[in-house]
Amino acid sequence: MKVLIYGHKIKDETEFSYVESLFSAAKEHEILITVYRPYMKELLKYNLDYKGLPTIDNNRELKENLPDFVITLGGDGTILHAITLIRETGIPILGINLGRLGFLASVEKKILKKAILQLLKKEFTIVSRSLLGLQCNLPLFTSFPFALNDFTLNKRDTSSMITIHTFVDDVLLNSYWADGIIISTPTGSTGYSLSCGGPIIFPDSQNFAITPVAPHNLNVRPIVIPDNKKISLKVEGRTDSFMCTLDSRYETVTSEHLIEINKGQFSMNFVQLKGQTFMKTISEKLLWGLDKRN
Repeated sequence: MKVLIYGHKIKDETEFSYVESLFSAAKEHEILITVYRPYMKELLKYNLDYKGLPTIDNNRELKENLPDFVITLGGDGTILHAITLIRETGIPILGINLGRLGFLASVEKKILKKAILQLLKKEFTIVSRSLLGLQCNLPLFTSFPFALNDFTLNKRDTSSMITIHTFVDDVLLNSYWADGIIISTPTGSTGYSLSCGGPIIFPDSQNFAITPVAPHNLNVRPIVIPDNKKISLKVEGRTDSFMCTLDSRYETVTSEHLIEINKGQFSMNFVQLKGQTFMKTISEKLLWGLDKRN
């Protein structure tokens, strides 16, 4: 079995001990390891013995190496960066959570070795997560115009609200007076959208959620629409530029940008270990059903 180890930073010696545990388990079970090249620089700060391992740094090299799995070490943000490397290859992701909440990186570090054994024993299923794709009349996120979580459009450098004219299949839905707007996939429904009052959506629901950020009109609420619809956005305000994001990446736009959001042409695959479910993950992460009095 071949795996790619993907990460960004190693926070401290304690975190590195979990990383070493992963490498130790891989060596014990004769798993062939390749490392994301920027992450190798982090590893070498703690242990020079990793220097001989093969590395990759881009999608072309990934296709040449073609690992069976990508194991990410970090949190959900690490996975959002990893998809820009994995792209349309379909290589499944196993997210090891070294961070805090972690809806995507759902494997806790304390069961890391058990997770590797389950991977070897094929005690898992592969689940697909849809993406959203972006098109624009001006260059915008041209290197990878897709997002696993969400697209956002927000005010910038001002306290004034902005107006976001929002169309669904070219029919006006609403002109939002707000600090911004979030278009999220089901996967992204537990991210920024949730913190702004958006609904939690099951990953296989085939929907988009449109969630306004601090809307001025109190009767404006998040709305869920089928992901076979086209969402078009045009923004205006008192300033010349606005900020938009695609997952963890960001760029500046103006009122000249006409943005379209559609369902992406491909999906991302995730490893769901035996015993893991979406409902179990959200109930554990959000502490549902727990009573502190007990």
